[in-house]
Amino acid sequence: MNNKYPHVYDPIIIRDVLFKNRLEQAPPGCFFAGDDRGFVTDDFVNYFRQYARGGVAVCTVGNCSIDITESSDEPRQLQLSDPECVGPLRFFAEMCESYGAHGSLELTHNGKDTAFENINHPPYSASSFITAAELKRSKLLGRDPIPTVEMTRAHIAQTVRKYADAAYYCKLAGMKMCMVHGAHGNLIAQFASPLFNKRTDEYGGSLENRARFALEILDAIRARVGEDFVIEYRISAEEFHPDQMHFEETLKFIGIIKDKVDILHVSAGLHDVWGEPYWMRFMLQNYTMPRQYNVHFAEKIKKAYPDLLVATVGSIKDVAMAEEIIASGKADFVAMNRALHADYDMPRKYAEGREWEHMPCLRCRCFRMASPHSAKLCSVNPMWGRFREYPEGKLPRAGVRKKVAVIGGGPAGIESVKWLLQRGHDVTLYEKSDKVGGHIRDAVAAPFKADLRDYLRYMEDFAANCGARILTGTEATPELLEAENYDSIIAAVGADPIIPQIPGYDRPNVHWAPDAENGIVECGENVVIVGGAVLGTEASVNLASEGKNVTVIDMAETVDLTSSGGAMDLMEMTEKYKVKRYLGWKITEINDIGAVARNAATQEIKVFPADTVLFAAGLRPRRDIALEFYNSCPPSNFIMIGDCASPGDVRGAVWSAFEAARYI
Repeated sequence: MNNKYPHVYDPIIIRDVLFKNRLEQAPPGCFFAGDDRGFVTDDFVNYFRQYARGGVAVCTVGNCSIDITESSDEPRQLQLSDPECVGPLRFFAEMCESYGAHGSLELTHNGKDTAFENINHPPYSASSFITAAELKRSKLLGRDPIPTVEMTRAHIAQTVRKYADAAYYCKLAGMKMCMVHGAHGNLIAQFASPLFNKRTDEYGGSLENRARFALEILDAIRARVGEDFVIEYRISAEEFHPDQMHFEETLKFIGIIKDKVDILHVSAGLHDVWGEPYWMRFMLQNYTMPRQYNVHFAEKIKKAYPDLLVATVGSIKDVAMAEEIIASGKADFVAMNRALHADYDMPRKYAEGREWEHMPCLRCRCFRMASPHSAKLCSVNPMWGRFREYPEGKLPRAGVRKKVAVIGGGPAGIESVKWLLQRGHDVTLYEKSDKVGGHIRDAVAAPFKADLRDYLRYMEDFAANCGARILTGTEATPELLEAENYDSIIAAVGADPIIPQIPGYDRPNVHWAPDAENGIVECGENVVIVGGAVLGTEASVNLASEGKNVTVIDMAETVDLTSSGGAMDLMEMTEKYKVKRYLGWKITEINDIGAVARNAATQEIKVFPADTVLFAAGLRPRRDIALEFYNSCPPSNFIMIGDCASPGDVRGAVWSAFEAARYI
């Protein structure tokens, strides 16, 4: 078979350990350890089975505590301080090995970032200080802020041994590697950081002294595990915070530790949920940020230290991207996390030539990156985390093969086709336009919507290759469907834009915002957008970046942008492009001058000059159209999904399709 990705699917041997390819699962938190002792459970093993089965070479479990009495910041966190953890760990290691993958644990002590309430004593760090997170936490809890405790030399030595013990437990359990977490502001990074390390002894001051803790840990691990064990070290190439480690210094730090590590895993940013979450976006990039975010750091490290094996991570979306990165010498391994949540079978699909089946990550709202305890966490993969219901990661075949019609080729329609085919049904999709995509086509114009454009391509590729009967340019009618005698009908006919019928709504310069973004209608230089939620804000940024003078008006006093996953960046872009936002104003009229609005609090009336007025006020479901097909099959077998049932986002469409199809 012709291998289109020879660099990705190129086995490599490190310390006599064979890696079947160059793809790693970047470390998510586990959240499935036992809540009594923090050991591996059946759920833990089966959760990670999704990824091992999907084809990665390494399954890494994130945030595994080397001492749960000092480092505990997540529920059901795996702990590695008790030697009895080894027995349960073997089940994880053996599961990974059965798929030709390696299990690996990210050995972590988060130092300052453990709350007093979690461990009943102050947290430890390189020095004593009060974190921004602790200031917020103490205020919320009504207590005085608690500073960290500076670790003594004896405590440092004890902690070094704990890292070595944890690595040794990994080896005893049958694992052939581990990851040492020196990134994202964890304890090792706190010792390296000039912001947190104010010591005056041999562990503070110069970079060499600040690197001493990391060196001692790496030396202790190697002495404990021997020469036939791979050590991967995770680092933030750039922490971005103005007072912390920057790339130039990090590069020197790498030069100090490089001979002690086998793989350097290059990430970026800081983990700080409570204090200053702004810096977290650099380790969890949202859809407004560039893809392959950290690759340029990995490339520079590789050039500086060509003999060092380097892994890169951060918004690397698929195997094709990974191939280019490795082929061009920018890195030796590529790690993915959210992209594998969206499609944990991605490595296998690309290896088998089934790229058209790959579901791309939207980099939207999955923040707790391995926590299926939150309902509907992944927008594009409703199967993710449902290993109890679907241990093989797919829907079971239906007992009776049925003839099913799907009306509408938007995301809800296409996704229902996918799941219906998996159930073994005979499926026909009707789309009255000449292309599938639905309202996704309206939403991809902005330059920062590349991830959604990926999803549109996925819909097109799936429709072309899935094997269902896809009838574009064909408008479904009740008579047509009745003649076909369908057993079940799924209506996914979408929704129409809401254009409030205020005076002037029908003027020739009044349009739906996406039509202006996509060039369907002409847009003047001075633009008023009515609607300040995600749709209107994205449109305002897009049009303002093209040089338009844009004003956004919304009747709500506050607008929640968090559903987009990029709220902070969207607001920064509105400031960058000088978008004016007026909240608490209700538009009352559109006239020759522009848009007239009234302030809800003061009743002030203001005219906003505009050549073009655009509405971004939401969608109205086409339920009346959908219900025309109610009697075109047995009424009990008629289902409405997506926007025609309840207008929403991609996630709502995908999940409604899954829920409808899995029981037909």
